[in-house]
Amino acid sequence: MLTKKQLDLLDFIHKRLQRDGVPPSFDEMKTALDLRSKSGIHRLITALEERGFIRRLAHRARAIEIVRLPESLGGEPGTGFTPKVIDGDKPAVPANAQPVTIHAVELPVMGRIAAGVPIEAISQVSHQVAVPGQMLSGSGDHYALEVKGDSMIDAGINNGDVVVIRETSSADNGDIVVALVEDQEATLKRFFRKGNAIALEAANPAYETRVFPEDKVKVQGRLVGLIRTY
Repeated sequence: MLTKKQLDLLDFIHKRLQRDGVPPSFDEMKTALDLRSKSGIHRLITALEERGFIRRLAHRARAIEIVRLPESLGGEPGTGFTPKVIDGDKPAVPANAQPVTIHAVELPVMGRIAAGVPIEAISQVSHQVAVPGQMLSGSGDHYALEVKGDSMIDAGINNGDVVVIRETSSADNGDIVVALVEDQEATLKRFFRKGNAIALEAANPAYETRVFPEDKVKVQGRLVGLIRTY
């Protein structure tokens, strides 16, 4: 049996993985559970891992995978296991329905995007990458970028990962976006609007949040998926 705090944390991680495809940072977990320090989150994470509900991926900073869920969060009765397929807004599939073939979609990889100090803006296709069709969210065009740097590691995004981006010029606070700074530098950061300014926040305490006048930052897309090669 899980404590209320353990259950709340598992639910928060599960919902964030469904929404963003990446786990929340420890700071976000601390805020969501109204804890005073990250040490409390470490204890809860350890307890969930020992009970077999989550798995921390080796050599990946704070990367977390949901292994199973309790029945109260939608897990299967008895085992607690839940499918890893994330349900969208499609109608429920009848029990006697035939298996559906999932097709891969070829996306252009537009080069590298900095998860650290911004690099020159990216506009040239370097190659193509195949991604599962269900990873693409909503309408609009999508593209992929290879991540360079470690400033988003607490969001589960590591150097060398490929991120899938949906093209959009708008973002909500907390979204991970591709931001074009002063029409010449591109970076992958969390987006926050603060009055007439835009804050681009890293998910690594080693990097400071950068704040720009709103007319100096253009949102080029929002993160919808991540591909990692081991």
